Amino acid sequence: MNDLSDREEQPERPVEVDGTAYLFKALGKIIKVLREAAGLQQKELAARVHVGEDLVSSIERGVRTPQPDFLENADRALGAGGILLAAIPDVREALKRARTRHPDWFRKFAEAEAQSVALHYYEVQAVPGLLQTEDYARAVFRHRRPVLHEEIVEKRVADRLDRQVILERWPAPTFSFVLEESILHRPTGGAAVHRAQLRRLLEVGSLRTVHLQVMPTNREEHPCLDSSFTLLRPKGRNEVAYTETYGHANIITDPERVRIYSERYGIIRAQALTPHESLALIEKMLGEL
Repeated sequence: MNDLSDREEQPERPVEVDGTAYLFKALGKIIKVLREAAGLQQKELAARVHVGEDLVSSIERGVRTPQPDFLENADRALGAGGILLAAIPDVREALKRARTRHPDWFRKFAEAEAQSVALHYYEVQAVPGLLQTEDYARAVFRHRRPVLHEEIVEKRVADRLDRQVILERWPAPTFSFVLEESILHRPTGGAAVHRAQLRRLLEVGSLRTVHLQVMPTNREEHPCLDSSFTLLRPKGRNEVAYTETYGHANIITDPERVRIYSERYGIIRAQALTPHESLALIEKMLGEL
């Protein structure tokens, strides 16, 4: 599902860009210098701190936020002698400020998403934000009209990638995604970005914690031809549904309305390709590009 910020109708405000982005860029450069001084490749550091190589690369380029636990592990792995540990209080404060900059309606959804033990996404227009590559997300924001300032584009890309940390959480939540097949054919960002995005779907779809399915366009019946929606179950709370239409976000808590979305999602999953069939289809598309 496209993120809430994709369709926000409010004018863009310079306040969206502050010193937080520069802090993370500077910290990324420090981590890169320490890694190179230790004689390690990105994949070697990633293995030592138990994260993916892409995450290390994104952190060094300043487009992903180095979480406190990453800084603790990296400080040990790089023999930094407390240099990275010293940044943790500032990182925590920056993360806190970043959360409060979101509009109220976005903040509520983002908080519910981050706290959920089960997350289910049905998308009809674009790859869901949690599954987007950096370049795909950048293309989404750059193509938006009216045009966004470049600094705002980079800020939103960083925010989107930061939300993906939930995929690395353990114990892991339950994730399921159903994407309309048409999404896979749209070369957002160009051929190279398209191929990288399909490979990312294969990577995430192969995780034990993720069920990724494709709804074929040749299905004669469909239980929901309205729009995308999300179902979330925050820890210790009832399931909620989320929809957005032309910039209007709606978190639904009424049990009867949530039940309707839950039933729709169940039928959609039943009519979609199985996870194995879906990954096979994506692999086939990659081979044809």
